Amino acid sequence: MMKPGTLPSTAFAALLALGQAGCCSRFPLAKPVTGIHPKKEMTFSEDVTFLKKHVDVITLGQGKVSPQVAVVPAYQGRVMTSTVGGAGSPSHGWINYDLIASGKTGLHINAFGGEDRFWLGPEGGQFSIFFKKGDPFDLEHWQTPAVIDTAPYQVLSRTDSEVTFRHEAKIKNYSDTEFSIRIDRTVRLYNRVKISDLLGADLPEGIHAVAYETENILTNTGDTAWTKQGGLLSIWILGMYKHSEQTTVLVPYVEGDEAKLGPIVNADYFGTVPADRLKVADGVIRFSGDGQYRSKIGLTSQRAKPVLGSYDATRQLLTIVQYTKPEGATDYVNSMWELQAEPFKGDVVNSYNDGPPSPGVKPLGPFYELESSSPALALKPGESAAHIHRTIHLQGGEAAVRAFGQALLGAIE
Repeated sequence: MMKPGTLPSTAFAALLALGQAGCCSRFPLAKPVTGIHPKKEMTFSEDVTFLKKHVDVITLGQGKVSPQVAVVPAYQGRVMTSTVGGAGSPSHGWINYDLIASGKTGLHINAFGGEDRFWLGPEGGQFSIFFKKGDPFDLEHWQTPAVIDTAPYQVLSRTDSEVTFRHEAKIKNYSDTEFSIRIDRTVRLYNRVKISDLLGADLPEGIHAVAYETENILTNTGDTAWTKQGGLLSIWILGMYKHSEQTTVLVPYVEGDEAKLGPIVNADYFGTVPADRLKVADGVIRFSGDGQYRSKIGLTSQRAKPVLGSYDATRQLLTIVQYTKPEGATDYVNSMWELQAEPFKGDVVNSYNDGPPSPGVKPLGPFYELESSSPALALKPGESAAHIHRTIHLQGGEAAVRAFGQALLGAIE
């Protein structure tokens, strides 16, 4: 197996960056779009009860007030939602209730929701797995492959804190290269002692937390090597979260000369992001996660750090995502919807903010996303590569969240 790279052992750097970004202050947002507001929010137990009416659910974690996560095998072993405090506590993942309740599948994509879903890249370009050869790169011809959309994954093993899935498939890209693949995916829930270890500090009593990671392994089960000439795949993990008018995505970046490192942020996915929704300064990108304006940002390997996060002031919820970013890796698949001059100069991390695709049109959610990707995987027959994506939610009273962040920042100054 190829080494997946180094996953940060602590979140000091993350909290430092988030603190420097002013994670506990309100982000200056554009004027809210009339009529777009979150529905009454479900508790974790209510979400699990709803899901169980339609699909099998595996719940990791025990105890009435303990952290838990809900995982659905039918949705590719997806972590649908989590909670810091047990069944009656708030549920953090965005769930598409209407689609799930309908029992139907739609065209192009089935956005069931979920905090951590397994995908494969690239999405666009001559090596896309979302478009057939010769098709134009538009929404009408865009199609999410079944292996990452509707195919259920087999449960191989499970305990109270861990579950492992497997799925095998064949997939063809825009250039007619066929891939035979095996996906092994493990979801692990951590206890409070482990969370403190990850953060490098004891959690104060006023802070509740839940942390889990997914280890995602892709294996070339075919007879031929995957090459740049035919196109490469990447492991792509996306988390969908509940938005608010006071949610700010915070992405630390590597500072330096653009002549050497390239642009700091790619913000051209859906047109230019308005200046009041995207701030780049002092080593941190601030991006609105209010669910009111469809936009997306990304960072290349030269700019990305192995951590990103968000702060929702309405829920006093700090979210940190850590992921494997192998040292020296520079080739990442390009998902832009066009024939590309540089198909392996894509983004490592992304954040998407949902909103109306055009004036008066209902948004998909709304929600916002935090995403990470593995490098482009040039695997020989029988060879594997892994990508780990870890999610940590910290929640409590505003003063407690602020104090915890300040304590960590003070400890390393």
